[in-house]
Amino acid sequence: MKGDRVEIVIDAGSGTTHTYDVVATRAGRRVDIAHGRGVIEVSEVTRGGTTVRTARFLANRVLALVEHPAADAPAPDEITPTLRSA
Repeated sequence: MKGDRVEIVIDAGSGTTHTYDVVATRAGRRVDIAHGRGVIEVSEVTRGGTTVRTARFLANRVLALVEHPAADAPAPDEITPTLRSA
């Protein structure tokens, strides 16, 4: 779903970290996560299953992997009232 996001924090060595975001950029796309053989792969995938782009990280370097699903409806504080004329 457009707006899905995965945030990846990796150890870059000597006490520094780098943060990467993979985002579903269009309607109908999703973000998939796969892991195996010491590699974590985060991909943006279309409805039909075609991979649009992929990010690969060494599993022993990944400190955090956070999934941020897209909101289905705006939160109550995000709804802006509209003015109606009588």
